[in-house]
This record gives sequence, C-alpha cells and structure tokens, in this order.
Amino acid sequence: MAQITVYSSNMCGACEMVKAFLDLRNVKFVEKNVSTDLDGRAELIEMGFDSTPITVIGNQKLTGFDTASIDTALAELENA
Repeated sequence: MAQITVYSSNMCGACEMVKAFLDLRNVKFVEKNVSTDLDGRAELIEMGFDSTPITVIGNQKLTGFDTASIDTALAELENA
C-alpha cells in the first residue's frame, strides 16, 4: 500500500481521532505534526491547506475526520 500521511497539530482532537481510526484499521501512516515540523507545515501550505487534520491517501487529500471518506479512500487505494 502506498504511503499515507496525516498532517496534524498540537491540541487537535480531530487529528487524534484520525490517527486512532487508522490504527484501528491497522493502517501504517506517517504523521507530520505541523506545530513542530516546519517542512511538514510548508508541505501543508503548498497543498493549499492551513488547518489540520489533512490525511493524504494515495492522490486524495481528506480534510477533518470522516470515517466514511477514509474507508473509501483506503479501499480505492487498495484496489488501485
């Protein structure tokens, strides 16, 4: 499976929920905490976002915490 990246920040409840949901699904992902990772913050801004969480799954960029969207993106990535 291709790399999955979660852009998170400190004190972000939705970020914690995204990470916990991916863990529940046994999905490996890379976390980039934009509160401390300046390169990660630059990547987030380059993609046109300024808030977290942003979850990149394949070519899809998901905002917020939406289990249905995450599951759909994971299924599409698995079937690609």
